[in-house]
Amino acid sequence: MITLAAGCLVFELANGESIPFSADMISVEVMGDTARSLDPEFVHHAATAVFHYYKDELCRHSVTVAEFSASLEKVLRGFKLQTPGVSPPESELQVRESDLDRLARESVGGELFFFPLLRDELRAHLRQSPRMVRFSGLRGCVKQLTGARRWTGRCRHLEEQIVGYLRECLSAETPETEFALVVE
Repeated sequence: MITLAAGCLVFELANGESIPFSADMISVEVMGDTARSLDPEFVHHAATAVFHYYKDELCRHSVTVAEFSASLEKVLRGFKLQTPGVSPPESELQVRESDLDRLARESVGGELFFFPLLRDELRAHLRQSPRMVRFSGLRGCVKQLTGARRWTGRCRHLEEQIVGYLRECLSAETPETEFALVVE
């Protein structure tokens, strides 16, 4: 038996055939009026995110094309994309943003003070009932907190801790609603 490459996921087609794909090999074709308003690179990034969700979060080795398509559609609908030239009203945007690098600078005591500050920042955003909260600057934040110049195993571990902590805080703070948390 041939083993599957580490970065691949087996896609099960409707006809019963199975084909292994890596995240980079995924090509998505969007049909209808929506296709004109979607940036192909944006769709590719969304498809890659869905791929990693099945592969890394759910630890799945295979997925049906129907499952993958439904998940990708749900992700794309979650962004409530507008047609070009038409800007949505400010009330519909409902995106709150924070800079993790700034939070790391503000937490003078390092990790000990960083995590409560991060929780308070998330809570402040959630009080405004946004559709999405975006935390950017994760890599710089981690390097600053660890005091590292280069990315190390300790950096990777702290990065995973921060993302996990945000997920835990989010699940404790919000009921099951349509909400997106983006950490980059």
